[in-house]
Amino acid sequence: MTVVNAEDLLESAEALLPAAVSMRRLIHQYPEQGLQLPKTQQVVLEALAPLGMRVQTGTALTSVIADVVGTGIAGLGSGGSSGSGKTILLRGDMDALPMPEDTDLVFASEHTGTMHACGHDAHTAMLAGAARLLADRRADFAGTVRFMFQPGEEGHFGARYMINEGVLEDPHVDAVWALHITPNIPSGLIGTRPGPIMAAANVLRISITGMGGHASSPYLANDPMPVAAEIVTALQVMVTRRINTFDPVVVTITKIAGGTTNNVIPETIYLEGTLRSVSEGSRSKALDGIRRVVTNIAAAHEMNAVIDIEDGYPVVVNDREFAGFTLDTARSLLGEHSAFELPSPVMGAEDFAYLLNERPGAFAYLGVCPPGESPAHAHGCHSNRMTIDETAMRNGIAMYAAIALEFLAN
Repeated sequence: MTVVNAEDLLESAEALLPAAVSMRRLIHQYPEQGLQLPKTQQVVLEALAPLGMRVQTGTALTSVIADVVGTGIAGLGSGGSSGSGKTILLRGDMDALPMPEDTDLVFASEHTGTMHACGHDAHTAMLAGAARLLADRRADFAGTVRFMFQPGEEGHFGARYMINEGVLEDPHVDAVWALHITPNIPSGLIGTRPGPIMAAANVLRISITGMGGHASSPYLANDPMPVAAEIVTALQVMVTRRINTFDPVVVTITKIAGGTTNNVIPETIYLEGTLRSVSEGSRSKALDGIRRVVTNIAAAHEMNAVIDIEDGYPVVVNDREFAGFTLDTARSLLGEHSAFELPSPVMGAEDFAYLLNERPGAFAYLGVCPPGESPAHAHGCHSNRMTIDETAMRNGIAMYAAIALEFLAN
């Protein structure tokens, strides 16, 4: 790190931690889903109001964009000239998941069937803390820091909506960066990697239609239930035997629905699931395999199969240099052993991919493994029992700020 006083930045982030924790808990207790998050948006707007920033809200979604414009000189006093004009965007997502919460936290979700199980409550609070930190340091940098508070990351294409509404322009954004918490990394550590870091996603919907009848006389019907089970197993064999191990995919069937009672063979069974891939080649081969397996197994049992495949988010691909810059910044800020390169992509999906398709930048993880737990066994993202070490949010606030300050100075 060349320009940031690490000790000062961490002390400032530590001072902002109680407010960030309170904000995170408030958002966690009253979670909202999708593109319309009016209460969460209001919490963000109230946090930004005293900071003297230019603030914009979305039209198609309840997004918030806020800009801090530096008044210093390029290079932070190292001989540069004022008005560098560069802009870096920092993103935090705000939406929750459609799932129950079983954590017993005093601030557990008050909204049945909705939970912040992916850490977006922490992302929002950390980004708001970083906005406060950088607003207080306008004189320390030249250029603009854009704070992107995004709804609809969980499958609703919120980033794409915000790009369409101009989040990358006025001023022109030169680089983008985002942080995502995970309980499966030791608390406070930063992890990222060059190239693919998260997978592309496809949604799979399959219907298998046979002939209904009495459960006591399956030979007079054509039961789709065991055929659906056969397809689930065969898809796993297809993945392990037909897809290159070093260009991996994941196929997971997450829902099987059909039938009405114990003694009636249903006519149709419905399956839903997901395909994750980290290259277009493996995705294409897996999609061909899914169609082949499902169609032919159904046909072998004289049944009809209908397959609907929906494109989800593309692969999240980090700029190689920006990934290295992220690791260098984290090590300078937090210590030499506080950052590491992930050995392989994570097979989850993220719509930050759309931003990285438009601008150079990086996506990184912040470890938040709860005290007393091991990262390998902690309840991870999308678990109904996920909790986090809130003290690690200090490092998140400081990292957001350090990335911006370093980028604008160099």
